[in-house]
Amino acid sequence: MSRYTYDNNDIIYALASAWGNSPIAVIRVSGDGSIKKFSELFSASETLLKAFSHTIHYGKIIDPDSKEAVDEILVAIFRDGRSYTGQESLEINCHGNIIGIEAIFKVLEKQGFRSAYPGEFTFRAFMNGKVDLTQAEAVMEIVNSQSEIAHSLALKRLEGNLFNLINEIKIKVVDALAVIELQLDYEEDEIIDETHFPKEAIEGALKRVESLLDTYTIGRLYSEGCRVVLAGSTNTGKSTLFNLLLKEERSIVSEIHGTTRDYIEAKTHLEGIPISLYDTAGLRDSKDSIEQEGIRRTRGLIKESDLVLLVVDSSIDGYKLSPEEQILAKEEKTIVVCNKTDLGNVAVLEGSYPLSAKTAEGFKTLKEEIVKRLQKGSPKTDGSTVVIESARQKKELNRACEALKHSLEYFKETLPLDIIAVELNEALDALGSLSGEVTSEDILENIFSNFCVGK
Repeated sequence: MSRYTYDNNDIIYALASAWGNSPIAVIRVSGDGSIKKFSELFSASETLLKAFSHTIHYGKIIDPDSKEAVDEILVAIFRDGRSYTGQESLEINCHGNIIGIEAIFKVLEKQGFRSAYPGEFTFRAFMNGKVDLTQAEAVMEIVNSQSEIAHSLALKRLEGNLFNLINEIKIKVVDALAVIELQLDYEEDEIIDETHFPKEAIEGALKRVESLLDTYTIGRLYSEGCRVVLAGSTNTGKSTLFNLLLKEERSIVSEIHGTTRDYIEAKTHLEGIPISLYDTAGLRDSKDSIEQEGIRRTRGLIKESDLVLLVVDSSIDGYKLSPEEQILAKEEKTIVVCNKTDLGNVAVLEGSYPLSAKTAEGFKTLKEEIVKRLQKGSPKTDGSTVVIESARQKKELNRACEALKHSLEYFKETLPLDIIAVELNEALDALGSLSGEVTSEDILENIFSNFCVGK
């Protein structure tokens, strides 16, 4: 259960812009009566009281005790439920100095305003019917987006594409349930003929639920990204490939063995997929205690990785993989890269990808394979597809999926219609929970408590 108690009757405030010095900061305020209450702190109080919704007004915020001006501000007014939260609201545009922002906070607290809890503004938007739960979750997913595609997918959910799809599925289930309940009224405890059983509607709903479930992997891929580790012996060109993937000189490249004694991490994107890329210490026997620690960390990263690029030096005559490399090469998540093909007479291992990290020859093919492996057969998306990335959404879709499957199985087994109706109601309950229609308060507060303050 959340440690926060979301009380919609309080007037709340929070910094909606980034915390830190900046030219301008925005403080969001929400709650019935907030405009009148704030007007008592505003130099042009009568102007504010008479102001129309969606207008901006200049003035000063005044300390009620000292009667001194705290800051010059612009105040945006939102009346009659025409705000983000669905409540009477205002936004204070002030100077973005931390000292000044904290001074405004103190004045608001003196006036009886309460500091907002994480996600409380979006919680109020949900409770007042401005957004459904999938849209509310999309707000934080937009904030946390790590790539252009992830941002686009979350924006589509905020626009309601996931809610609309769920609603379409619900209509199919409701129609099927109506047919069955009608039969129960007239033929209680008797299974109806297949021609009258709403099999097609249930199968259609099930197919759409399963298709939506299939998007979870790709949704998480673009939202959370992957760990890609460059591994292999010393001086195989891992650092050169690392720099090539980053398109910058990030890692030191040297012919001296063991230059990289600890791992180097950097962020990049491949085809919109956020990637944490690691250049690691070369795998070899070493008596150097520092290098030994680096190798130990490398092995730990390999275990935790989503993909390993095992880089070998193809220019070494008669090169053979070490026992450790042989084991690593057989793992499903490993791509063997035979580097240094620019040196001429090279031997490329079977099933590996030839590459010159120095000239980038072979890099396009390798990059395509990396993306393919990371996607793992997930459906492709251009940012317009309906995709889920929330574990909660996946859980509820699984519940709906199982209930729909059971209803079809029970029909085949000629079980009573009232049992089938129970399963269809279970599917509707799961779909309703997805959009927040039947979600408990504890679950809601747990979801919104993971939001940032000010959202």
